[in-house]
Amino acid sequence: MEISALLYIMLTVVAVGFALLIENKEYVPQHISGRKPAAYNRQQGRNLVAEGVIYCLLAGVSAFRVAIGRDYWVYWLNFKLIAQDRHVSYEPGFRYVVKLIQAIFGADTYKPIFFLFSVLTVFFFVKSIHDQGKWYAASLYLFLTGGYYFSSMHNVRYYFALAIAMYSVKYVLRREYGKFILWIILASGFHKSVLVVIPAYLVADMLSRIRLRKWHYVAGGALTASLILGQDLYRKVIFYFYPYYENSEFDTGEISWANVAKCLGTIVLSVICWKRGMKEDKVNRFYFFLNLAGLIVYTCGSFIPEVSRIGFYLTIFQIFLIANLLQSMKKGKFKVLCILGAAGVFALYFLVFLYRAYDDSVGLLPYNNWIFH
Repeated sequence: MEISALLYIMLTVVAVGFALLIENKEYVPQHISGRKPAAYNRQQGRNLVAEGVIYCLLAGVSAFRVAIGRDYWVYWLNFKLIAQDRHVSYEPGFRYVVKLIQAIFGADTYKPIFFLFSVLTVFFFVKSIHDQGKWYAASLYLFLTGGYYFSSMHNVRYYFALAIAMYSVKYVLRREYGKFILWIILASGFHKSVLVVIPAYLVADMLSRIRLRKWHYVAGGALTASLILGQDLYRKVIFYFYPYYENSEFDTGEISWANVAKCLGTIVLSVICWKRGMKEDKVNRFYFFLNLAGLIVYTCGSFIPEVSRIGFYLTIFQIFLIANLLQSMKKGKFKVLCILGAAGVFALYFLVFLYRAYDDSVGLLPYNNWIFH
């Protein structure tokens, strides 16, 4: 296996190894509810040190990369256009930050821009796992082997918005909706697709707190049917905001079967663990409804260019739901089997992900950085 792939594997192993030192089970419910956490103790100190190491490892690999990801040189070219005050199809928040960094480091700079967004994106991802991951090690393992972290070296703007969306969910769970909306508005200044999470997360939160009625099922069926029957209308709306996607290489209409399989597997696990992990747990039900919405998007919304950019806003929370459900199961052989099965499936997915990362259309491997190259 090529050395770069081994680097990614070793990064995953070492990061998860440090994550095993973290005990977050008592902290997360208090944090999500908005209650003041318990007094600082030795375990929290151990957590802080381990999370600091994990953050430095992940941020370092991402921040010092060069020529990694299919969009790297596209961004490099557009940074030059921004420096010349020419038009680029980037949101104003991103353009202003780029201009600010160029004012400090020079018009030809690009490495400090990638550096800044890398450390910020990884911060929001790691902070999200800290805030919501009751089983920290399992959630981090799923986050890394699911490809979310490594894919964040693709599109700078999108993954920064995704990380903020992931972080902002704690305010939805606390019913602090104003703070949630403010964070999403901020994120939309970097990638406007994130605005879709405002209705999505609020509806999922509402459904997680109530007993479903017949009309809820009717409304869900109608929305699903509209994705199938109203594709032309949806595409007109999408191309109004993103005209350059029409008939592009991203407008393929292909279904992401790997993501469909992950959604279905998560639903099966949710049914198995319904009594102990879902029935009385509003947080897990919130993640469940987002996962269900993700399944609908992937199966019925394949006409959306880059559909995963919508899907990830919904399915990234599998890293919490799967970990929580596995943790809720009764001790015994079946629980061990489920844990090993989930770990094995994601490990296999990770190996396939790494194999495909060498493709020119992906460009995540081989890894290069500007310290040693």
